[in-house]
Amino acid sequence: MEERVGEIWHNFITRLADKNYPDAEVELVNIKKTIGIFFRALGGDGSLSVAQTDESEYTSERSFLKRIARSSEKYEFAWIDENSLRLPKVIDYFPTKALNKDLYLWLAALASISKQSDSWIIDNQLRTQCALAAFPGLKNLYQRLLTAHLEQRPELDKISKDEQKTESIILQALNHSGSVVALPKSKYMPRPVTLWLHPNPPNALQKGDQENLKDSDNQRTDKQKDATDIGKKQAKRVDSPDEVRGLITVRMENLFTWGEFANMDRSTDDDEDPENAKDVAKDLDELAIARNQRASKVQMKFDLDLPSEAMDDEILEEGILLPEWDWKKQELIQDKCQVVNMVSTEQQDTHLPDHLKATAKKLRNQFQAITPARTWHYAQSDGQEVDMEAYLKFKADLLAGQHDGKDNFYKELSSGARDLSCLLLADLSLSTDTWVNNDSRVIDVIQDSLYLFAESLNATGDRFGMIGFSSRKTNPIRIHTLKTFDEKYNGKIRSRIAQIKPGYYTRMGAGIRHAANLLKEQVATQQLLLILTDGKPNDLDMYEGRYGIEDTKQAILSARAMGLKVFCVTIDEKGNDYLPNLFGTNGYALVRKVTDLPKTLPMLYARLTL
Repeated sequence: MEERVGEIWHNFITRLADKNYPDAEVELVNIKKTIGIFFRALGGDGSLSVAQTDESEYTSERSFLKRIARSSEKYEFAWIDENSLRLPKVIDYFPTKALNKDLYLWLAALASISKQSDSWIIDNQLRTQCALAAFPGLKNLYQRLLTAHLEQRPELDKISKDEQKTESIILQALNHSGSVVALPKSKYMPRPVTLWLHPNPPNALQKGDQENLKDSDNQRTDKQKDATDIGKKQAKRVDSPDEVRGLITVRMENLFTWGEFANMDRSTDDDEDPENAKDVAKDLDELAIARNQRASKVQMKFDLDLPSEAMDDEILEEGILLPEWDWKKQELIQDKCQVVNMVSTEQQDTHLPDHLKATAKKLRNQFQAITPARTWHYAQSDGQEVDMEAYLKFKADLLAGQHDGKDNFYKELSSGARDLSCLLLADLSLSTDTWVNNDSRVIDVIQDSLYLFAESLNATGDRFGMIGFSSRKTNPIRIHTLKTFDEKYNGKIRSRIAQIKPGYYTRMGAGIRHAANLLKEQVATQQLLLILTDGKPNDLDMYEGRYGIEDTKQAILSARAMGLKVFCVTIDEKGNDYLPNLFGTNGYALVRKVTDLPKTLPMLYARLTL
């Protein structure tokens, strides 16, 4: 009974202390796409994705009701890191949905303005001024938000004298942006300003830590990637415990909260649920990290996804060096990547799989329709028939003494040829080992796509080549040759396609640069680089997130500067979040149903080349 009464009291006082409006809440997930378009339209960095932020500890002076309710001072601020525009998961600060949605738009507009100052209060004032000057249409929206927010600010006569000074300065900064240069000293932060960005955005890694970290060869597993869901936390470095094992003298089921770091080693050997550590990390506001100074007894290193040399493809050429763009230095680093050109060792004549024969026949018929018609070519030095007109002209010139010595007396019936070359670059990374349904993996769908693509282009007579790629850091960038421009499509080419398998990672910038160098060697009026992928650029090292996106973007710009047409076909459901920034709105196609890719790819090619 006592617990029930306590629960009722807690719920009652918490509702009184909480001034949010859950009935008018707007969730980020419902307007994420709109926010992304709006942010980029205002000039925000196109390589940033929109993601939810996390609660931050914020030590402002609490109201009387909050002190009674013992409400923790946590708040979701908007901020930007090198990969994302981070916004609150839910906004319910205002009594209407319209105002809460407007706040999302305003925070995105504020974030689209570059940083103006290291001082939080100066920076937000200047950002506000710049946003309203650059986008006058936002003035009414901002005024509505400002009026609603000022009504929520505490009344000066109802707060302490120390807080009155700080609150007066905040009100001045809100009403007259640019008029405040500093906050008065106080042991508390001012009450949260919902119209401004984070006062102290968390950093994923401090500069001092970077010097102590070395590259790891360990693959980032799905569980490690899930750690990003925990969010960014305040961190501190502590000394490692000296004890081999710690001692807990209470039963674990009696622990309802997690506190700060204590200098003891808690073993996880007996923990049957590996998700517990992730759940704990979500609950903690501050993560303490210690470096263990004890030497390892045994070191073992595995590359479980590396094939043996006997089972690997044959190396045709290695030592090809390529540059890579370092977006932090804004510099193209020469000779950063090393390409290894490979080909399958098993090249027996292979027939088209039975389940593709009907589709291939239909596509061949369709593609033959776009092949230029067969025409007679006259006055040829060799041909199928005598060109009577050329012969009579020759005899007349001979009698008139004007013969030029050329004996072009033949005509030939041949099909026209389109003056274009296409190179298909296929992503063969480890992610293609994912199952699409009970029968097929992504790599199987890509394999079928390559079969039908080759069958279709072979019917047109267009010159084309196909290569696959994957990477393992900067060396090697593995290029798997499936068909060169000079090879005829036959059973051996189908055999190479049949041998493709999931590789390693997706250093897409290097793959595009190598493919562009191959394609530019072809003499053709139209040169198309077609990229087939299933996800974002990524690799074991720093080639993740912003770094990989920026390098890929520079590789695409370089290819287009060569005169190549670059187009991407993806099956990544999140492709719309980052591909417009890389390829442009008309430079890519998203195939939402993966199993439709084999039939869709050839038709996309037809539309791109007609």
